[in-house]
Amino acid sequence: MDIETKLDAFGGFAEEIVTLEELRNLLETNDHPLAYDGFEPSGLAPIHFGLLRAKNLKTIISTGIKFNLYLADYFAFLNNKLGGDMERIRTAGEYFVEIWKACGVDMSKVNLIWASELMDNIDYWDRFMKVGKATTIDRIKRAVTIMGRKEGDNISAGMLFYPAMQVTDIFYMDIDICQLGMDQRRANILAREIADKYKWKKPVAVHHPLMLGLQGVPQGKNIKDYEAMAELKMSKSNPKSAIYMHNTYEEIKEKVGSAYCPERVVEGNPMFNFIKLIIIDSLKSHITIERPEKFGGTIEAEGYAELERLYIDGKIHPLDIKNFVAEKLEQQIKPVREHFEKDRRAKELYETVQKYQVTK
Repeated sequence: MDIETKLDAFGGFAEEIVTLEELRNLLETNDHPLAYDGFEPSGLAPIHFGLLRAKNLKTIISTGIKFNLYLADYFAFLNNKLGGDMERIRTAGEYFVEIWKACGVDMSKVNLIWASELMDNIDYWDRFMKVGKATTIDRIKRAVTIMGRKEGDNISAGMLFYPAMQVTDIFYMDIDICQLGMDQRRANILAREIADKYKWKKPVAVHHPLMLGLQGVPQGKNIKDYEAMAELKMSKSNPKSAIYMHNTYEEIKEKVGSAYCPERVVEGNPMFNFIKLIIIDSLKSHITIERPEKFGGTIEAEGYAELERLYIDGKIHPLDIKNFVAEKLEQQIKPVREHFEKDRRAKELYETVQKYQVTK
C-alpha cells in the first residue's frame, strides 16, 4: 500500500491529525509503526465501542501498522468503574476482547496489553515520575476531562495520577501513533509537549470524532466543544444515550425511533452522526433509502454530502432516516449478538458483566 493510500485511510475516519506532516514522514520512514487505543473495561459495550472503534482499528491494521489494544484496568480502578473492583474490571476486559472478535477484528494482528501487567515494572514508574516532573498540577487538573470527569469536579487524589499514567503509557510502550477519540486530546497533546522537553519520540495524535448519544445536541450548542460534549456523547454508563451491541432488532428500532432527529437539521443529529461514522464505508458511498411509493419511493444519494442536502431540503423525512439507521445497525449488530449466543465463553462473560452495577 502506497503512502497516499495509507494517509487516505487515516483521513477517512480522523477528525484531527496532529500533525499530518509528521504522520506522512512516519509512514515514509517506518513500514510498520506502532499505534494504540486504550479502553477502561467497564460495563456492556455500546456501538461506539463495538462498531466505531473496531471499524477504525481494522482500517489501521489494513495499512500494515502494528497495533496495541490497551486494556486499562488500573485506569478503570482509579476512575471507580464497576466500583473499583479489579476482579470485575478484569472480567469486563475479557468480555471486551470477545466484542472485538465478534466485530471481525483479527486478534492475531494486534497486541493485547493489560495496564496492570505493564505497570508491574519499576521502569514504568521511573518514566511516570519524569512525566509528572515535566508538568504542573494545574495542567493535570485540566486533563482530568479525559476520564469523563469535568474540570472542577470533586476528584480523589488517586485520580490525579490518571493523566500522567496515560502519558507514561505512550512513552513506555514506545507508541508512534495515538489513535483515540477527540475527548482524549488533552492527554495526547500533553505527551507531545513532554516529548519536546525530554527529547523523547513525539507521538502523532490521530483523533476520531465522538459518537453522539441518542439525545443528540440541542441546536445552538457548540458541537466542537468536546469538554462540554462529555454529557452528550454516547456512554455505556448511560443507557438512555446508548445502543448496545446486544440489543435486539426491536430494541434498536425502539431506541432509534425515540432518538433526537429534528426535521431538516443535520448538526447535532445522532442519526447523521451514526451514518457518517459507522454505517457507510466512506463519505463517497452511494446511499439507498427504501420507502413505500406512497411516501415518495426509494431515494438515492451519491455520497454523504448529497444525503445531508436532501434532508435539509425536506426531501427525506426523519422517519425515513430512522428506519434506514435501524436496519443498518441491525445488520452490523446481529453477528455480534449471535456470537454471544453461540460461543459458550463469550456468553458466560456477557451474562456476568450484565449483572454488574455500572458506576461512573
